[in-house]
This record gives sequence, C-alpha cells and structure tokens, in this order.
Amino acid sequence: MKQWLICGWLWLAGAALALPGDSVYQLDARLTNQNGHAVRLDGGHGQPVLVSMFYTSCQFVCPMLIDAARDTQAALPEADRQRVKVLLISFDPARDTPAKLAAMAAERKLAAPQWTLARTDPASVRKIAALLKFQYRALPDGEFNHSAELILLDGEGRIVARTNMLAGADPRMVDAIRKQMAALSVPARP
Repeated sequence: MKQWLICGWLWLAGAALALPGDSVYQLDARLTNQNGHAVRLDGGHGQPVLVSMFYTSCQFVCPMLIDAARDTQAALPEADRQRVKVLLISFDPARDTPAKLAAMAAERKLAAPQWTLARTDPASVRKIAALLKFQYRALPDGEFNHSAELILLDGEGRIVARTNMLAGADPRMVDAIRKQMAALSVPARP
C-alpha cells in the first residue's frame, strides 16, 4: 500500500508538471535577466505572461512595444496588474548585455518582478522566435527588421492571444488577459 501511495504521488506530480504539446515552455531555454540572474523561459508557469522580443538600441518600434505592454497592464484591475508578468527577450544578445538591459529597465521604469528583460544565446533566440512566430533579421548597419507583437501566454505557456497594436492597450488583449485571470480564480474540478 505504501509503495502504491508513493508511486501514485509521483505519477500525480509528473502529471501536474506535464506541459501541453503546444506550450512554448517545452523549450528548455536558459535566459539571463537585467540583474544578471539566470531565469528560465518557463519562469511564468502558472500565470499569464505578456511576451515579446526586442533589442535595446531600437529607437522606434521597441519603445512603442514597451509602451503598449505598459498600457495593457495599466488597463487591468490593480490586483491583476501585479499578477501579469511581462517578459521581453532580446534578439540582439551580442550587444544586449545584462548591464544594457538593466539600463533600459531603469530608464523606462520597468520594475521587477513584473518586468523581465532577458537575453540568451543566439541559437535559443532563434528557437524562441520560431515558437512565438516572431520574425527578425539583422541588417548590415547593425539594426534589425522585426515583428512588433505582444503575445499572451496562458499559465501553461500556450499562445492564447497576440496583437500588433502598439498605440495604447488593445481591448482584445486586455479581454484575453482578464479571461486568463478569471480561469486562474476558478478552482480546478476533480
């Protein structure tokens, strides 16, 4: 009986940790945040996460993307604002050091733990971009052409909404976040 309980507990623990096949958290990507600490792509597991990709030397689109994420958070009720995390992953890891990420976070007043600016190795950048269906390419002058989207991941790391609206908060994205928050508030049924 004791062995059955232990095996049953281990099976339940494994089932609880299993991710859906379409979860971006399936990728075992190791990131470094703006404070120089190691973080994981699946660090937001269990809660909604707004995610996008950017680079710190971008002068036009990326600042608008940050403003859109900030506006989206601000459109939520106060209790939800604290629970929705924003993860911005640099696709320019050669130049976006933790110090540069920290400087941007300070300049733009992107407070941790709600905001994580992160970098990873170039191969992981490509894999993350592919999973998010985020496009970018380096230009000869060191700048990038890139998508400009905010992507909402549910608590399991599945893409549930995306927007390329960069002027204020997209009401559809705000609604999608509210639905995710409501789903988290409902106790699971046995």
